[in-house]
Amino acid sequence: MDLDAFDYDLPPSAIAQAPAESREGSRLLLIDRARRSIADHRFTELPDLLEPGDCVVVNDSRVIPARVLARAAGDRPAELLFVEPGAAGRWRALVRPGRRCRPGTTLAAGDDGSVRLRIVAALPDGTREVERLDGSIEDLLARHGLVPLPPYIARFAKPEPDDADRYQTVYARRPGSIAAPTAGLHFSPAVLARLRARGIDVHALTLHVGPGTFRPITAARVEDHVLPSERVSIPEAVAGAVNAARREGRRVVAVGTTAVRALEGAVDAGGGVAPLEGRVDLYIAPGHRFRVVDAMLTNFHLPRSSLLVLVAAFAGRELVLAAYRHAVAAGYRFYSYGDATLIV
Repeated sequence: MDLDAFDYDLPPSAIAQAPAESREGSRLLLIDRARRSIADHRFTELPDLLEPGDCVVVNDSRVIPARVLARAAGDRPAELLFVEPGAAGRWRALVRPGRRCRPGTTLAAGDDGSVRLRIVAALPDGTREVERLDGSIEDLLARHGLVPLPPYIARFAKPEPDDADRYQTVYARRPGSIAAPTAGLHFSPAVLARLRARGIDVHALTLHVGPGTFRPITAARVEDHVLPSERVSIPEAVAGAVNAARREGRRVVAVGTTAVRALEGAVDAGGGVAPLEGRVDLYIAPGHRFRVVDAMLTNFHLPRSSLLVLVAAFAGRELVLAAYRHAVAAGYRFYSYGDATLIV
């Protein structure tokens, strides 16, 4: 399919610049695939929109303070987004500007410029291998790292103190993501408690969000896009709970496109979800046969993005774009800090 088929008009004013006053205070657009209908709700209604017995699967990855400001030779600014650890204490990182950060380049980081970094190698995926010369990169991130807000949030260069909390789900446990699994940002402890009180199980897997999740599609045809792999952990107990729900005819509700990709990417030869400690590189586009996920909670996604393509594969491109047009007209808030959709 042509990438232009996944475009839509969005006024800049619709892009949420801050989270709702409370986590559960966002709006929720219900998209019904069977009825081909849409309906306006509030996120607080989610427990009533789901069914007793539903198996809800969330992503408990924790966002790391991955963004680090540095200076190159001649006091020229540079910026690093640390993606994931590698061998010998080195990390992969996206580095800007790349032309100043060739292998062998030394950078000064930290509030006083006392932290020394060196670019070791340029990797085929466009990242750099980076080492710290005077300590650990983990300590650098803990002391000097910034919340990696997406660039469409105006203050991304200087996050506010509240972002450290609100750009993190309440159930985040395992550090490793460079962007939040944003569908989960709407959940509060009270909403989770109401789900469980209604007989809805909540289980957690981990997919550490890397640059592949938000890397733009540059191919003219969506089928030609390549999605880099991301680290995934699906515990045996979670795989068992999902498989039990499927055997018993109960719905599997994935919270976020990351949970969808993890579950669909872990299907074994028998059609069940296998426990997994490894990586998933599944790219979901129209024509994908969904074998696990019955319903999806997700935010509104960027035009021409792999996330919008995934949602269109799940709900149908025409229905999704009609829902997005309604959302724009009805004043919904878009993207990471915006409102949610529930696709059933």
